[in-house]
Amino acid sequence: MSYLQNILIAARTLWEGMRLTGKHLRDAIRKPRQGTLPVSDVQYFHQEQGIVTLQYPKEQLPVPDNGRYKLHNEIEDCIVCDKCAKICPVNCIDIEAIKAPEPIGTASDGTPIRLYAAKFDIDMAKCCFCGLCTTVCPTECLTMTPEYDFSVFNLEEMNFKFSNMSEEEVALRRAEAAEREAAKAAAKQLAATEPKTTETATESNTAPAPKPAVKPKLVMKKPPVPPPAES
Repeated sequence: MSYLQNILIAARTLWEGMRLTGKHLRDAIRKPRQGTLPVSDVQYFHQEQGIVTLQYPKEQLPVPDNGRYKLHNEIEDCIVCDKCAKICPVNCIDIEAIKAPEPIGTASDGTPIRLYAAKFDIDMAKCCFCGLCTTVCPTECLTMTPEYDFSVFNLEEMNFKFSNMSEEEVALRRAEAAEREAAKAAAKQLAATEPKTTETATESNTAPAPKPAVKPKLVMKKPPVPPPAES
């Protein structure tokens, strides 16, 4: 008896599931399709009828303008200040700066650029999407784009490079910076030794003053004692 009851329960539950699925299919065909409204729209949570599934990637839901997604750096406006790398809590930003002898350009806001961006890499596999780097950027060249689907099979492809300098140019700028530092150090050392040499030569040319043969003695005179008063 229990065996037949189990078969009856299974058939009843199967019928209920098929009926519910058929109802949703009928509603999806008859009623208008749900639109791709953004989350900010007041009707976003009122879309309860119609087909919901998107045919991705042909169709995509719009993302909020202030969403935190893939990082992008406009390297032409970057002054290589290193603030984004210092504030990053997961150390996903790697920067190498090379000093230039003079300003090499200006950012879009007029800030002079005095450093070469030899390396500016962002490892999105480490990024926690906190947005702190975009907040501290003084020229607003570091932003988060609406692109949220950038998954890959190889994690090395998640390391995005933004420097526009070639390896040959980087090596040349490094050599020039090293030469300038060496020349500066030599000039500083020369400036530190020149005053001592001049002072030594002046002291050697000047004869020492002769010492007195007899040292003067200081005689301390005692004050006169008044005579005793007569009684």
